[in-house]
Amino acid sequence: MMLTFYGHPFSSYTWKALIALYEKGIDFDYRSVDPAFPDHMPELRAHWPVGQFPLIVHDGTPYFESSVIIEYLDHLVPEPRLIPAEFDAALKVRLFDRVFDNHVMGRMQSVVADAIRGPDNHVPMIVDQSKAALETVYGWLDKELAGGGWATPYGFSLADCAAGPSLFYADWVHPIPEAFENLRAYRARLLAYPSIARCVEEARPYRAYFPLGAPDRD
Repeated sequence: MMLTFYGHPFSSYTWKALIALYEKGIDFDYRSVDPAFPDHMPELRAHWPVGQFPLIVHDGTPYFESSVIIEYLDHLVPEPRLIPAEFDAALKVRLFDRVFDNHVMGRMQSVVADAIRGPDNHVPMIVDQSKAALETVYGWLDKELAGGGWATPYGFSLADCAAGPSLFYADWVHPIPEAFENLRAYRARLLAYPSIARCVEEARPYRAYFPLGAPDRD
């Protein structure tokens, strides 16, 4: 089974899908959309004109949006399962997936997008609101993660695939306060987990891309 995978090693959503691929041990042809490989983005756009990544192609069919990709991978290679079969468990995993994507990753990306716009187009209100929202969700997550372990009681899952990159970069944008010990410990567990640690290392050469300046850590 060979899939074609389009993404960028420094992209948070690319990480999310890569983590699932690494967990399942699926072979794939990695076509980086970094400018060093100018042919790959036109190939991606031929499948999805919007041009967003990650995207996989399997048996001629493209699949995009990271959560959908992971759901497809769970269908393709059922073990290890990243979305539980039981309804209530699956619902909780999907809930946390959306929290990490929308309320952590999304807010982090708003701050990064402001930096990309440059000082002439800086919108302080967006940055302030995004950081305040991150602080709020950090507090909620700290309470939810009080038991240790992974995001839900159902083992490493889709939710953790989303949590790894979102918390990695969000902590660069707005550091998790020392008081949120549960969340800080969870982030450390994620970054030590083999499939996530692999993404961190593969992205290391691209840290100069981070518009706010990558901190000298992680």
